[in-house]
Amino acid sequence: MDFNELYKIKDEIEQIQKTYEIFNEDTRLNRSKAARVEFLTNVKYIEKYLSQGDSILDVGAGAGEYSIYFARNGYKVSALELSDANIKAFRAKMREEDEIDLIQGNAIDLSAYRDNSFDVVLLFGPLYHLHKECDRQKCISEAKRVCKDDGMIFFSFICNDMVIITELDYDKDYLSGNTYDHDTFKVEDFPFVFFTADACRKMLEDGGIEIKHEVASDGFSELIEERINSLDDESYAQYLKYHFYICEKPEFLGASNHLLFVGR
Repeated sequence: MDFNELYKIKDEIEQIQKTYEIFNEDTRLNRSKAARVEFLTNVKYIEKYLSQGDSILDVGAGAGEYSIYFARNGYKVSALELSDANIKAFRAKMREEDEIDLIQGNAIDLSAYRDNSFDVVLLFGPLYHLHKECDRQKCISEAKRVCKDDGMIFFSFICNDMVIITELDYDKDYLSGNTYDHDTFKVEDFPFVFFTADACRKMLEDGGIEIKHEVASDGFSELIEERINSLDDESYAQYLKYHFYICEKPEFLGASNHLLFVGR
């Protein structure tokens, strides 16, 4: 399977399945110091709102990086994932003592879960793939339904405006290509769906979410990956401190491949 073959697939679920046969989600968040920035940032914000004994639903759980982390830190974790490849990778990492309720399913149908069941709901992936606004709002609505009234929902998006820069870093001819609109700079939604920070904000507000934090979750880490990976532990700790210092500043919000929105 390559990108040309993937492009021919029109069924959304089949395209998601095939996408994760190409992209290795199992190592995306843990393969290097630079890659770890996104994970550490998201965990930092999630832990602001967790109390001992809380329950977490990880929707679009990928290869289980967040589910396993929180289960091993004493939280009750349920996880739902669509991709066969990710489910396989998730199960391979689980230990016998990991008490995670993992099922295969679709983020727009959380009927396996009762209303008001979870203190925290994570949507770290589903909104990368839903092309239709009605499906995105269904996903948000389902997350709200299963979340407790005083619970928190965490949303991850891929930032359209930063993709332009990172693609240019990989390909010096990117700007003369045809994978983005040359006037609006909207990137073609393939194989993922890309949003500006403004579009993320409007989507959540339309869905009845009260936004508490808007975060540049990985910042410049993909652009300067080699430099970050070369840092010694002391310098890396200081880089993370700097990243946490700027990641909620409005002027840096769009300068990140991934955005984290935290809402009630």
